[in-house]
Amino acid sequence: MKWENNRESDQVEDRRSQPGGGFGGLGGGGRGRGIGIGTIAVALVAGWIFGINPLTILGALSGGDMAPTAQMEQSQGPAQAPTDDMGRFVASVLGGTEDVWTQVFQQAGAQYQKPRLVLFRGATPTACGTGQSAMGPFYCPGDQKVYIDLSFYETLRRQLGAPGDFAQAYVIAHEVGHHVQNLMGLTDQMEKMRSRVSEREYNAMSVRLELQADCFAGLWAHHNHKSKAILEPGDVEEALTAAAAIGDDALQRKSQGQVVPDSFTHGTSAQRQRWFNTGLQSGQVQSCDTFKAATL
Repeated sequence: MKWENNRESDQVEDRRSQPGGGFGGLGGGGRGRGIGIGTIAVALVAGWIFGINPLTILGALSGGDMAPTAQMEQSQGPAQAPTDDMGRFVASVLGGTEDVWTQVFQQAGAQYQKPRLVLFRGATPTACGTGQSAMGPFYCPGDQKVYIDLSFYETLRRQLGAPGDFAQAYVIAHEVGHHVQNLMGLTDQMEKMRSRVSEREYNAMSVRLELQADCFAGLWAHHNHKSKAILEPGDVEEALTAAAAIGDDALQRKSQGQVVPDSFTHGTSAQRQRWFNTGLQSGQVQSCDTFKAATL
């Protein structure tokens, strides 16, 4: 992936040097719930696995409307842009998502609100509660921030068999896709439906939400390559491999030896690949309407 000479976002907040994640006055709750590419919860190979619903991953810590306290914000100190290669890579990918979604929103007569991306190690306070490395990358609607512990990329490469810088970029673009859904009001609609439908029905809705974020990641790749020629041979395959590695069926098969479709919250490997490719080929938001799709 060609990223070195592209614009780097100024919305990256590097907390990696802060001891213990900087838990100031976090308290016991936060506004909003984390939406992530996957959740690492129990043992997979050496002790990792995905599979918890991204909309409920932080549910136990987000029972009220409490926003982050001033003490918590102060404990983080001033935002610092990353200077290392991995940090700059993340900033470059985020910058590319900003360019694409700003243009898409402008064409629709709207203004895109950029999310912030927080780099952390171990744990960090968020408006959705305590963010931890074991959760994998996630988006918190409460503060409109994407959270990533870069050690996840080692998990992606070594334990899930999905190496490559474009696989890493796909992860970021997927989380930004959740931010776009939040701006579109889809996240609030999902939350309102939580108490109105069965767990099975809600899981099915969550699958559509996740697959749309995959499609939005493909849309980003389409437009970013069109304007900046970022793709190199093998890049698309890297993203598709990552999408397959975190499919519900693949993860359940590895963790429990059987597949339980009613418990899917992210979609199968084939579905995740298909919807990423849909966004990549079309570059159109309308093509990513998984909620109206008859077949996923």
